[in-house]
Amino acid sequence: MSIETHVESLANKHAEIEETISREEHRPVPDTMKLSQLKKKKLRIKEEMASLMTRH
Repeated sequence: MSIETHVESLANKHAEIEETISREEHRPVPDTMKLSQLKKKKLRIKEEMASLMTRH
C-alpha cells in the first residue's frame, strides 16, 4: 500500500469517527465514555496521518 493510499484510508476513518462523534453528541444523553474513546482514536489517526505526510 502506498503512503498516499494509507493516508486516504486514515482520512476516511477519521471522517467516519467524526460523524459518529457528532451523532453521539446530539443524543439526548450522550455516552461520555464512548465520546472520550472516539476522540482519542480520532486524535491517534490524525497524528498518524501527520507523521506519514511529514515522512513523504
